[in-house]
Amino acid sequence: MILLLVFLPFVMAVFSWLIGQESEDQRDWFVILVTGAELMLSLALLTSHHFVEIPVVFGSGLHFMNDGFRTVYAIVTALMWFGTTLFSREYFRHEKEGLNRYFMFILMTLGATEGVMLSADLMTTFVFFEILSFTSFTWVIHEQTPGALKAGYTYLFIAVIGGLVLFMGLALLMNAAGTLSYQELRSAVEASGNKDRIFAASVCILAGFGCKAGMFPVHVWLPKAHPVAPSPASALLSGILTKVGIYGILMTAAQAMLTSEAFGLLVLCLGLVTMALGAVLALFSVNLKRTLACSSMSQIGFILTGIGMLVLNSSTGNGEGAVMALSGTMLHMLNHSLIKLTLFMAAGVVVMKLGALTLDGIRGWGRDKLLLKISFALGALGISGVPFFNGYISKTLLHEGIVEGIHHMAGIAVFLRIAEWIFLISGGITFAYMLKLFICIFVEEAEAGRKADKADGGSCMDAFSTAAVFGSSLLMPVLGQPWIMRRLAAFMTGNREILELRLMTWGNLKGSFISLGIGALIYLFLVRRYLILDGSYVSLWPEKLDLEDLVYRPLLTRWLPLGGGKAATVFAENRILTPAAKGIFFGMKVAGRALVTSTDALIVLLRRTVMRETRVESAKKIQENSWMTLREGVKGAWEPIFENFSFALMMTCLGILLILGVLIYYIV
Repeated sequence: MILLLVFLPFVMAVFSWLIGQESEDQRDWFVILVTGAELMLSLALLTSHHFVEIPVVFGSGLHFMNDGFRTVYAIVTALMWFGTTLFSREYFRHEKEGLNRYFMFILMTLGATEGVMLSADLMTTFVFFEILSFTSFTWVIHEQTPGALKAGYTYLFIAVIGGLVLFMGLALLMNAAGTLSYQELRSAVEASGNKDRIFAASVCILAGFGCKAGMFPVHVWLPKAHPVAPSPASALLSGILTKVGIYGILMTAAQAMLTSEAFGLLVLCLGLVTMALGAVLALFSVNLKRTLACSSMSQIGFILTGIGMLVLNSSTGNGEGAVMALSGTMLHMLNHSLIKLTLFMAAGVVVMKLGALTLDGIRGWGRDKLLLKISFALGALGISGVPFFNGYISKTLLHEGIVEGIHHMAGIAVFLRIAEWIFLISGGITFAYMLKLFICIFVEEAEAGRKADKADGGSCMDAFSTAAVFGSSLLMPVLGQPWIMRRLAAFMTGNREILELRLMTWGNLKGSFISLGIGALIYLFLVRRYLILDGSYVSLWPEKLDLEDLVYRPLLTRWLPLGGGKAATVFAENRILTPAAKGIFFGMKVAGRALVTSTDALIVLLRRTVMRETRVESAKKIQENSWMTLREGVKGAWEPIFENFSFALMMTCLGILLILGVLIYYIV
């Protein structure tokens, strides 16, 4: 059953492509059927636990298992894929280009994600983690606009770098502990004498998985990829693919670094920065999907904060605090996935009806869209942590994990008190920007001169989209009931102590009310006064404060020795180098440029000619002008080469591979 969940989507992806060549309608129904079957298979995992091994593969084999946490996330993954494919039927109704490719890679990514969520060791996690990095890349570039291609290159750059750093971490950990199995890792780490090497390995693993999770400072892909990707894909990128990275970080922390206070502090600090920065970016954004993307970054920060407190509480022997932090982390992963499923599909309804994403372009459009208004409101209430909605339970447990740490760690109590206020203020900013979005779309007067919506009776979705959007939103109040969440947390963590926790006490409610009060004040005194000028939404965030354009691109393209920029010139002209060394350096530089240029030329040429997808009705015209198409493709292939970010990507990969070679040399 586990193997079916993982590998069935890969096989069905090929059939999806073949069916799509003959009938787009049959392909859509086929994909819905496959994702529905995946959902049924995942639900069957609730009946028992399994362990499956595929020997020989990659030497040590691939290993899968399902326990409470893995089973729940296998179900959530399948549910989100089923909901988004159901919604995609209407979303892509008037689009023909690239859909065969899109749905084929949607199914492949489903299989890879299930492979990660059901993995029983870090090597299996790594294999499927890398597969989904490349299959999901096609979602980002789906529209093939300049913005989509740039965001796609950034996404791929971060994914490749993360994969290489992750592999370094796995090599170090395997050498120091002798195993990568989650079940054996804790005892192996405790028995190992290489604590420093294990810490270094865990930092590499944190960085590698953090790239996919959207953790600061490798978050730069996330705010750029979501606005350009199709809304169903954005829901999966935000709701599930970020959790793939979190899954790896959580399993590493819980199994290898549970007693390392230094590692806990590192994760906590990164979580706090990610949480606060994402919230601020979302508050200043004037683009609907970008706001939701930055919100995802912030919520990932909440989850990382929980992982940090799990390690810190465990390192001091505070079992109750560790249980709260672990339960809050797992529940907030679940809640954020389901909330972003609803919110991004609701955003997709706005996009497919208006074709706009800016707040000024969509303001007031949803005033008479009752079901959409309710769906968005339920998602907003959930993510804001309002009592009796799902986000309240998980955020309360995360907050209590910090409070427990304050009481039991006197040495860092002041720092944890500051962390608590960052937590509460970030929660308040969350409420402020969700209030901003809801009032803009569903309360304010519609923009003058906008064409009236043609849907009858205020409806803006067909039956399938309504089932996906409104149906998913109903999970917010259902999962907001404490007795449900306590049992779910006990099942996911395997710890029955959580059943005794009282989550609706005045102390817990007070924390939620403080955040909501802060959010209301921010909306009234910042958003209404300074972020809405002359009736238009404005962003006060300087565009130049972009970490990628401000730091990463200049660093990689101008200053790295192999990048051919200033540093390369200085390095080459250094008198210390012998003529032979200068010759080797020059040869590496020329070879690198030639390799990147030829690779880029081939990829761009294929994308514009042989692999270009066109509408069926225009195929004859394309065939008649094939020479013209080829000529234009060749001409256009060379233009973006030297500006392409993949040059910096290639140089960086070579540098990291050199580092990896050194590490392996010393290990062996």
